[in-house]
Amino acid sequence: MAAEDESGPTEWTTGADIGVGPWAGPWPDDQKYDPVLLAEGDRRNVVDFYRYWRREAVVADLDLRRHPFHVAIENFQHDHNIGTVVRTANAFAAKAVHIVGRRRWNRRGAMVTDRYQHLVHHEDLDSLADFAAKERLEIVAVDNTPGAVRIETAELPRQCMLLFGQEGPGLSPRARERADLMVSIAQFGSTRSINAGVAAGIVMHAWVVRHADLHTSW
Repeated sequence: MAAEDESGPTEWTTGADIGVGPWAGPWPDDQKYDPVLLAEGDRRNVVDFYRYWRREAVVADLDLRRHPFHVAIENFQHDHNIGTVVRTANAFAAKAVHIVGRRRWNRRGAMVTDRYQHLVHHEDLDSLADFAAKERLEIVAVDNTPGAVRIETAELPRQCMLLFGQEGPGLSPRARERADLMVSIAQFGSTRSINAGVAAGIVMHAWVVRHADLHTSW
């Protein structure tokens, strides 16, 4: 897209140099815009609607759009998939992402989306369950275990906490005990399990298909 005729982005770029250049013409008179971004351009990983906005303004606007489902993932073995889960939760406008266990996690996979996504830490699963009970969220645990309901046919609650285990061992026994509903993803190949980050994306999208207003998507 070429430069705007009067005011706005000076250029739209693709490839390695993603984003827009400095704002051309008179600057918009609105506190949501960041003077540094207006002057230097905006190369952040955000949709075009939020170009040049302050981070706080983006978060505030997202808070008006977030869906009533939460995402939780166990982090007892420093799971490297958490960044991917956070990025996907941001894409589907989850209310918050809850990390159970270790506070530290590899943020590289989040692609900076953790700046716009509410993150909550819980020392253990009992703390997570207490939060869910207080917020009236049903805990939906995701794992390929006997007795789990297929996500493709399950009645996903609108207000819920989608709980994922770690890569490899899956959900801990305590997580299964605290769950209100166990769901699994239908598989047809030779692999025993799906990558935890991929599984989280599948289940979040299943929630969106059932409950989201698609007219509000980008």
